[in-house]
Amino acid sequence: MKRDHVSFQRRPFLTPIWLTALAAFVGLSLALFAAWVWGTAGSTTVIVVRHAEKDLSVSVTDPPLSPAGEARAALLARMFVDAKALGHVDAIYVSPALRNRLTAAPLAARLGIVETVAPADDPRGLARRALREHAGGRVLIVGHSDTVPRIVAALSGNPNIPEIGDQEYGTMYIVTVPRIGHANLLRLNY
Repeated sequence: MKRDHVSFQRRPFLTPIWLTALAAFVGLSLALFAAWVWGTAGSTTVIVVRHAEKDLSVSVTDPPLSPAGEARAALLARMFVDAKALGHVDAIYVSPALRNRLTAAPLAARLGIVETVAPADDPRGLARRALREHAGGRVLIVGHSDTVPRIVAALSGNPNIPEIGDQEYGTMYIVTVPRIGHANLLRLNY
C-alpha cells in the first residue's frame, strides 16, 4: 500500500506583490509631501490696501492726502518699517494717482524702496506681475476702492471679495500665495 503524502516544496521567499505596491505608494506619498513642503515654503505675501483719505477740499482731479490720510500713511509705514526684520516689504506697487503714491511714500522712504508705478486699469495683470517678479517675497499694493477687491480676487482665487465703500480707507488684505496649493486670505482694519 502506497501512502499518499502531500509533499511541500520549499520555495524561495519572494516579496508579495501587494507589499511592493504598498512600499511604492508610501514612497511616492512621502516624495509628494516633501515636494508640497518645499513648494509652500516659498509663499509670496501680498498686502493690498486702498489709498489713504484724500483731501476733498481741493477741487482737482488728482487730490493729495488729507491730514487724516497723511496720518494713515504714517501708520502704514510704522507697521512695515523695519527692513531687516522678518516680514519686511520687498516691493511697493502704486497706481499713477498722487494719493496712492503719497500713501506709500513714507514706507518707501523708510525702507529705501522705489515704488513701482503700475496702471490701475489692469488689476489681474498687476497681481500676476507682483507674484512673478517677487516670488517668495512680500509686496505692498496700494490700489483704489474699485481695484482692491479685483486685485485680491485675482491673488486669492476668491471671487467673493466685498466692495469697498467710498468712506472706507482702513481695510487691509493680506494674501499669502503658495507655489502649490490655495491662497490664504486675511482681511483686517488698520
